[in-house]
Amino acid sequence: MAEHKHGSMDITAQEQMFAGFVKFWGRFAVGVMIFLAFLALVNG
Repeated sequence: MAEHKHGSMDITAQEQMFAGFVKFWGRFAVGVMIFLAFLALVNG
């Protein structure tokens, strides 16, 4: 088995996936807040 050298793994794919994940859930949260504000205005 090959020796593993700490910090030598290419993690660009994981970094891109995580950035997309954070961006998606951030936009989703903002969308939910806008939707709830709209409901409050319509039913107010």
